Amino acid sequence: MGERGRSLALVAIQFACLGVIAWTGPLLARSPIALLLELGGMLLGLWAILAMGPGNFNVTPEVRVDGRFIAKGPYRLIRHPMYAALLLVAGALVFNHFTWFRLVVWIILAADLLLKLHYEESLLRVRFGEYPAYAQRSWRLVPFIY
Repeated sequence: MGERGRSLALVAIQFACLGVIAWTGPLLARSPIALLLELGGMLLGLWAILAMGPGNFNVTPEVRVDGRFIAKGPYRLIRHPMYAALLLVAGALVFNHFTWFRLVVWIILAADLLLKLHYEESLLRVRFGEYPAYAQRSWRLVPFIY
């Protein structure tokens, strides 16, 4: 499988998992803890999109031809805030309407996003000379943990 095929497979798995979680339970958490996690994930995702600015967003891990290096907003601390946001929102939905099946789907989503972010980082290191130094001073996904 080539690089493009790898990217498309990672994105397809990501969207399939998100779709399963969305269609097998309510989209708005009812428990206060799950609702806080869900809203926190939504806010983190929105903040990341705003920090990226127009034209820099890409669903696949490839760096856009006109892509810019971003290290502001949530990217100051977390290299992949969009992935963290997806995991928070999906995790809140699983927690809110728990089934073992949904948990397994969330674990598959987490594994897929980890593969995707490692692949994306390999591309970012090649494209942006400042990326290795940035990676040393930021967290990959969860501040102070990973």
